[in-house]
Amino acid sequence: MAGISSLIEKMYGHHYTPQTISNMTKAISETVEAFNNRTLHNCYVCVYLDATYIAVRRDTVSKEAVYIAVGIREDGSKEVLAYTISPTVSAYNWQELLKELQEHGVEDVLLFVSDVLIGMVDAIQTVFPKAQY
Repeated sequence: MAGISSLIEKMYGHHYTPQTISNMTKAISETVEAFNNRTLHNCYVCVYLDATYIAVRRDTVSKEAVYIAVGIREDGSKEVLAYTISPTVSAYNWQELLKELQEHGVEDVLLFVSDVLIGMVDAIQTVFPKAQY
């Protein structure tokens, strides 16, 4: 917690005690857990899939892929459906993320949009066989 506290102080010029950092972490963790466990709509007109590399601190700092799925509903509203972090981008990881969408209630996607990652079409069609790509 001391590392987080010093980072916030460097970035924002405000010091937080380790107990305050612990309380904030707990509150955020509950929000993240609720987000990850929520039920999604059953149908999306379009789902955008993309990944980007960001610096992640674990034991050391390294670049890891952050996968994100953004869905557009029939009424035009958008929502972040899911995200995950992995050391590399792969069709297998995308397929696992798509399975999570299905587990959270997504039954039908009309169109997926993504870059041309090798194996992406197969990953999508394995989980959502009726969807267009």
